Amino acid sequence: MAELQTAIVAGGCFWCTEAVFNDVVGVEKVGSGYIGGDVENPTYKQVCSGDTGHAEAVKLAFDPDTISHAEILDVFLGTHDPTQLNRQGNDVGTQYRSAIFPLDDAQREEAEAAIARWNESNDGTAVTTIEEASTWYPAEDYHQEYWEGEGQRNPYCLATIPPKLMKLRKSFQAKVKS
Repeated sequence: MAELQTAIVAGGCFWCTEAVFNDVVGVEKVGSGYIGGDVENPTYKQVCSGDTGHAEAVKLAFDPDTISHAEILDVFLGTHDPTQLNRQGNDVGTQYRSAIFPLDDAQREEAEAAIARWNESNDGTAVTTIEEASTWYPAEDYHQEYWEGEGQRNPYCLATIPPKLMKLRKSFQAKVKS
């Protein structure tokens, strides 16, 4: 296995995005957290208020020999609605924006190319932003691996996560863990 690389993306509720990437081959670790705001060490309650500027996001550690950063971005754009400005389903606010946080110039170029690919192959225009990667704040412990635990009893998760997982299996079958 190659040295793991890192990617940070925000696609609405981090529970949903985390559940998708936990099923992607080559993704070794997924953590939920906050990025892109101006409050140090924000809490979930603060971020949910929409006043901190942070996005609910996931930080991925992945094996580039198994899945490329470009493929990570294709899965990301293909498993949420990148045409919704500051919204995913019933989650509304800048904390639920669609955003990519590149960690270097190569990732920035890949983000631009991924959005262009998505726009070219879909009837719509992605509003996904490419934002400077600022300080990453891990979410509280109870948010980590949420779908695997509490999420399977949460009506919100039961309504929103299975359709995303089905989209993953349908559109990215070769990238799904067995």
